[in-house]
Amino acid sequence: MKYYITLTLTLLIFCAVASGILAYVNSLTSPIIADRKAQEEIATRALLIPGAEFTEHKAKADTNFVYYVASKDSTVVGYTFIATGTGYAGPVKTMVGLDKDLKVITIKVTDQAETPGLGANCTKEDFPERFKGRAEAELMVDKDIGPTGIKSLTGATITTRAIANSIRGQILMLKADLDTAGETL
Repeated sequence: MKYYITLTLTLLIFCAVASGILAYVNSLTSPIIADRKAQEEIATRALLIPGAEFTEHKAKADTNFVYYVASKDSTVVGYTFIATGTGYAGPVKTMVGLDKDLKVITIKVTDQAETPGLGANCTKEDFPERFKGRAEAELMVDKDIGPTGIKSLTGATITTRAIANSIRGQILMLKADLDTAGETL
């Protein structure tokens, strides 16, 4: 019996020490990781709408929805936001740049865990081209509406659909917020 108590106490001590070390390392690295993600968002925003100044806005109806108004010389030229949809392997985060008419300028997938060689192809350079110039009503994949839709990634329709649907949903939220704010589109 004494043997089992010794083993249990030894295991408990190792677990407590390992947990303490992990918690300490996490407390050191989490602010650095958060700062890097914030810097990446700023850089991505500048890539989506070059030369613009960005002002953060929180939606009045849904305070979890944050978007940025892009302006040049005090004139609104577009909007950016992050859209998150559920892909095949988990959440897919996409930063979207819209013009002042709420048509997609370009997108950039910023975080995903999709299948390599299939859904992960959404991070390739040619994928954003499929979304350029599309309005909210046109953000559907070809499997849903036919040849006028966004061409799905081969073997990854779920990923393409998740991105398109999340962008469409966020544009609708943006439209609603701009309408309540009385801003012109």
